[in-house]
Amino acid sequence: MRNLLRLVLLVSLSLMTLRAESLYEIPVKDIDGKATSLAPYKGRVLLVVNVASECGYTPQYQGLEAVYKKYAGQGLTVLGFPCNQFGGQEPGSNAEIKQFCSTTFHVTFPLFDKVEVNGANRHPLYTALAGKGSPFPGNIKWNFGKFLIGRDGKVVARFDSGDEPESPAVLKAIEAALAAK
Repeated sequence: MRNLLRLVLLVSLSLMTLRAESLYEIPVKDIDGKATSLAPYKGRVLLVVNVASECGYTPQYQGLEAVYKKYAGQGLTVLGFPCNQFGGQEPGSNAEIKQFCSTTFHVTFPLFDKVEVNGANRHPLYTALAGKGSPFPGNIKWNFGKFLIGRDGKVVARFDSGDEPESPAVLKAIEAALAAK
């Protein structure tokens, strides 16, 4: 009987772990270290990007800001998650990242705490975005990988680093996600 109870408990815990957690429920920290989640963005289209300050793709901050300003009024929010996993190209502290982004690229979209997007310490947000249960699974290849999240909180598109924020493919996907109600 004891073994049966253990088995039932183990199966129950496993099923709870497999439950698809809403992206909005996943704990994150903002760039200032304050605990938060994506709940404030519920109902908006989100472009989630792993960013870095010393990368060949760093000028994409300019395009990300332009896309954010162009579509924010229609319901788009760009969310930047600094990551130092690719060539050590985001070595700064959160305060340094925030300062760099605001002074160099005049970034006004939300920035978050530095995270790992691959490996054993992958942040739960990136497990949801790129893990086995994602419609676009697989490791993040480099800085400035992008995930487009629909208003319903589901991943609708994935773009690699080379896909510029203002490219026709990215803009078409953003516009389609904004049009879906």
